[in-house]
Amino acid sequence: MDWLIIVAGGSGKRMGNHLPKQFMEIGGKPILMHTLERLHSSQPHARMILVLPQQYYSLWQGLCKEHSFKLTLHIVFGGETRFHSVKNGLSVIPEGEDGVVGVHDGVRPFVSAEVIADCMAAARKTGAALPAVKPVESVRIQQDGDVTVPFNRDKCLLVQTPQCFSVRLLRCAYQQDYIPDFTDDASVVEALGHQVTIVDGNRENIKLTNPSDLLWADVLLKNS
Repeated sequence: MDWLIIVAGGSGKRMGNHLPKQFMEIGGKPILMHTLERLHSSQPHARMILVLPQQYYSLWQGLCKEHSFKLTLHIVFGGETRFHSVKNGLSVIPEGEDGVVGVHDGVRPFVSAEVIADCMAAARKTGAALPAVKPVESVRIQQDGDVTVPFNRDKCLLVQTPQCFSVRLLRCAYQQDYIPDFTDDASVVEALGHQVTIVDGNRENIKLTNPSDLLWADVLLKNS
């Protein structure tokens, strides 16, 4: 059995809105619903676990009723950090379960079906995989103070989600104590010494974070 954990714990502060970004609408529907539908259409047999902030559970229930949203979801509440939220999501998966689990940001509604499938397939072979794209802009590294130096962008990757793993591996990784260096699931798994396979992401798979991202989202939605 395969699983998908969708992390939707953002506060919306960078979006400059009182409503968390995952609940803001594009195309007449909350961003989170677009994301969930995209994942389900790509992996219809995977079980989906949605991690929500507890204080917004009632809001989510109301939105589901308003939009007649009826996908089957296991809902758990988020934790203090993304690490703790994913750990809470993993607790839903029965002990001893095999298969692959993908962890995806709730505000990435434009991941392609091909990228999802490629990541799941790669994780099935190697145990751990994530999508990434190379930057098109020039890259500089900030050093002490205001000093910056150029850096070869061909050595840089912009990491996306879903990040996919064998269930057993990810469960083992999340038994570690939390440290601030755990910025995503790959970093947690790599702390065990397990290498993560990189697959090609899709550039449309942006994380909707700032107000300008919503303008791009409208364009992408009309052309999807």
